[in-house]
Amino acid sequence: MASYLVRRAVYGLLTLVVITGFVYGLARSMPGTPLTVQLGETDPSRKVNPEDLERLKRIYGLDKPWPAGFAQWIANVARGDLGRSISRKQPVATLIAERIGPTFLISGTALVLAWLAAIPLGLYSSARSGRADERLSSLVLYVLYSFPTFVAALFLQIIFAVWLRGTAWELPLFGMGDAPADAPLAARLADVARHMILPVTCQTYVSLAYDSRFVKANLEEAVRQDYVRTARAKGAGPWRVLCHHAFRNTLIPLVTLLGLSLPGLIGGSVIIEQIFTWPGMGRLFFESIRERDYPTIMGLTLMFSLLTLLGQLLADLLYCAVDPRVSVE
Repeated sequence: MASYLVRRAVYGLLTLVVITGFVYGLARSMPGTPLTVQLGETDPSRKVNPEDLERLKRIYGLDKPWPAGFAQWIANVARGDLGRSISRKQPVATLIAERIGPTFLISGTALVLAWLAAIPLGLYSSARSGRADERLSSLVLYVLYSFPTFVAALFLQIIFAVWLRGTAWELPLFGMGDAPADAPLAARLADVARHMILPVTCQTYVSLAYDSRFVKANLEEAVRQDYVRTARAKGAGPWRVLCHHAFRNTLIPLVTLLGLSLPGLIGGSVIIEQIFTWPGMGRLFFESIRERDYPTIMGLTLMFSLLTLLGQLLADLLYCAVDPRVSVE
């Protein structure tokens, strides 16, 4: 186990270097720099001293070619320093710490709700395979899966914030909460929960549609195996065969899917957070790209990449837990 973890850590470190180097080169190749973006937002009549501009380039390391800048960034990360945001004048680690909670709040809630609904829905679809109700549910799920999230978000905003305005069903459009800071804790939690409904719904329905079909497909493959026919021959009921025998042997692909879903907890909500102005990691990533804020882009890229590698490692380790035939050796 120890040698396996060391080997995966070495491979993961090399992968992180390659990914971050590639992203850093792309970011530095984009038209404009953080300074030109900031200058474009100032008064056009204001004259900028070229000496001041060169001094700022040296301060932010923009006077170096991107390989030298990337090497400096790697050296800073090795010391635990993610740098300082150029546009927000704050440490990148502080920005990430402020934004990671709101993102986990909606993404984690959406992930849990999707899996809690997808597993029983997949079991039901497998048990009722080929019947009218199963075909109808499959049609609805396919429609949901093909429906773009940003279009669904706009429709939900129109329905619950415009058509239902002034009713008990009206929901807030933007932000994370409107309750004052001195309001009771229960009132603030309820306010945050109301603001979460629309973005969580948008993130849940796509995952639900895909995950439930994934569960059904794996169950239909499992029920054709010899051990399932043996269980039926011994007199086991259909639901016992499906839940106790077939479902247990579909856990490995489900574990794989769950491990690969972890990066989406942070990186999968860029569009949703931007539409609902949710103060999370996805919106910060979008804004940092627009502002050419290289330190923030790299800090977020490092976190996304690290979470992806950890998700894959977690999936591999969970293989051993759900299937005794699999070992890390």
